[in-house]
Amino acid sequence: MKKLLLLSVFLIFACKQSEKTSTEELAFNPNIELISAQASCGICMLNMEGDKCELAVVIKGDKYYVSGANIDSFGDAHSKNGFCNAIREADIQGRIINDKFNLTYFKFKK
Repeated sequence: MKKLLLLSVFLIFACKQSEKTSTEELAFNPNIELISAQASCGICMLNMEGDKCELAVVIKGDKYYVSGANIDSFGDAHSKNGFCNAIREADIQGRIINDKFNLTYFKFKK
């Protein structure tokens, strides 16, 4: 019984480690251009094609789905100010790769 309990605790710990949000890896880089963008759900708010709610950004009028963070990385997407209900202004860093914006930094504007 003790082995089963120990195994359960180990599995829970291992799962929690794998659930870390990718935002922990996002960091400002002074050598990369800071981009002013709008961020929201591509389907709910930006009228983009897709199968599920996904984080997207609008940069100079062009829309891109985001890799490097998900729709809930910055709070509940379905809350009052969440990405599925609001378009938020943000400063971001990253680059476009295969028509996706590879996010390396994200900060909401005040």
